[in-house]
Amino acid sequence: MDASRIANPVTGVVGRFFAGAGLLLRGLGLYVRSPKLMLFGIVPALISGVLFVAAFAALVYFVDDIAALVTPFADDWSATARNLVRVIAGLAFLGLGGLLAVVSFTAVTLVIGDPFYEKISERVEERYGGTPGAVDVAFWSSLRRSLADSVRLVALTALVGIPLFLAGFIPVVGQTVVPVIGAAVGGWFLAVELVGAPFYRRGMRLPQRRSILKADRPAALGFGVAVFLCFLIPLGAVLVMPAAVAGATLLARRSLGQPIEER
Repeated sequence: MDASRIANPVTGVVGRFFAGAGLLLRGLGLYVRSPKLMLFGIVPALISGVLFVAAFAALVYFVDDIAALVTPFADDWSATARNLVRVIAGLAFLGLGGLLAVVSFTAVTLVIGDPFYEKISERVEERYGGTPGAVDVAFWSSLRRSLADSVRLVALTALVGIPLFLAGFIPVVGQTVVPVIGAAVGGWFLAVELVGAPFYRRGMRLPQRRSILKADRPAALGFGVAVFLCFLIPLGAVLVMPAAVAGATLLARRSLGQPIEER
């Protein structure tokens, strides 16, 4: 399948980026119009949210000890220099932890709530004309594939996050440029993760959806970064998750050249 012929962007990079971000807003609109269905989607997100908030809180609590553990070379430095390098190290750890937490939270929540999010995605497809080329995939088979792809994405995120973690030690750059890059990387992986359901419904696996999203990368990034930033807000991940699934379905349809206007 030639992804470049499927997505034919007609606006500039910035316009496509904000068009992608706008899909999350449209997902929120669907959330408001179908509150009962969307409320079901909050349950698995709430379960995952409790687990990940506890894990991140533990990281925050122990971050000073971890920073001291990885910077033994600073033990003999002056108090000011030692504290500075360990604050930078702590921020780098929190940044890496946040990136991994957001992506892995999405992966775990999608696995836990697979039936709920599949239903939300199906309802969105029905609203916009159905699913062309739909295939019948057994629940357990779909779950295994989703789990395998999620593990691959989280592992890849960790590999990309390591250089960002190391760059976090660079003064100024590590606290300004690196978070922006982290949001872009996290946003891309979120977009790839969240469009899983509509692509599985068409018999497409991870390599195909990644290739198709690359054909209009600015739109995918716009959507993913918007979701990433919402997930950083306290309780944002729990409340926004169902809307993110709805918006991701629109992103999948847009990337595949299928209508995203109601009939």
